[in-house]
Amino acid sequence: MSTRHFLTDLDLTNEEQLKVLNLADYLKVNPYALKALQGPQTAAVIFDKTSTRTRFSFAAGIAALGGQPIIVNPGESQLGHKESVADTARVLEKQVSLIIWRTYAQAGLKEMAQYSRVPVINALSDDYHPCQLLADLQTIREHFAAQGNAELTGRSLAYLGDAANNMANSYLLAGVNAGMDVRIAGPQGYLPAEEIVQAAQQRAALTGGSVTITTDPQTALKNADVVATDTWISMGQEDEKAQRMELFSDYQVNSAALALAAPGAIVLHCLPAYRGAEITAEVIDGPQSVIWDEAENRLHAQKALMAWLLVESGLADEQTVALVREAEQGTLR
Repeated sequence: MSTRHFLTDLDLTNEEQLKVLNLADYLKVNPYALKALQGPQTAAVIFDKTSTRTRFSFAAGIAALGGQPIIVNPGESQLGHKESVADTARVLEKQVSLIIWRTYAQAGLKEMAQYSRVPVINALSDDYHPCQLLADLQTIREHFAAQGNAELTGRSLAYLGDAANNMANSYLLAGVNAGMDVRIAGPQGYLPAEEIVQAAQQRAALTGGSVTITTDPQTALKNADVVATDTWISMGQEDEKAQRMELFSDYQVNSAALALAAPGAIVLHCLPAYRGAEITAEVIDGPQSVIWDEAENRLHAQKALMAWLLVESGLADEQTVALVREAEQGTLR
């Protein structure tokens, strides 16, 4: 059995994504039922970038699974300075059960996974934020389940704003993997790279999803079930603030934008949010916002992911395997 890693949204098939989401739903209702890291086993949680939700959700999730997180902040290890990624992986795989890394270059994550026999999880990179999307998909499912239809297949999602960033990439890939109609809208020059679009189209052909890339926010918003956005000014872009505020102004998620979406559409934002920039206070604090549920679901989705990867990698005990296999079918509550 080979080690399973989660570096991009497409590292899960459509069926596997659904299994993880089913497991996440189970763990939200039964938060301490699964002890995949009992011992306690340890998990390395490495931060090259500051964090709130990622740090707390992974640390709390590892503890809830019976394990112990080892938090490594910037400058606290030799990784990338005096020691290569490959050598770091060789060391960590003998001491921890999981490697979770919030970093910059996707290449580093690939190298870590290449030399690690324990699962490596992308907790955010410059290219993708796949753990966030598991939480987002869980949030969409649970909201519409309350209305009688939890299916993701066929639902439409509009993402507005900086469409060349990691969140836009992950919305596109994870969304079509779930069989959704994903519409990405941003100004010219700030749209997803061609290789990301091609990868999304290839996966959409297998799942029944669809891809729309546009500079027109109205095209993306028309009758959308879900409206999502992200900060216009990511880490390292502070010097471009004035330029970006003007450039993306037509892509703000406000009451006028929601009026174009489907009745009862929900709003997502991965946070931190800048009220009055990419999203208005009226929307983020309004009745269509599920942003706080989305933030909570980082915990449940990541717990499910960690347990599932351990099972698929042959690194879990029999009791964990049995419970995961039952819960991932969506029949266990």
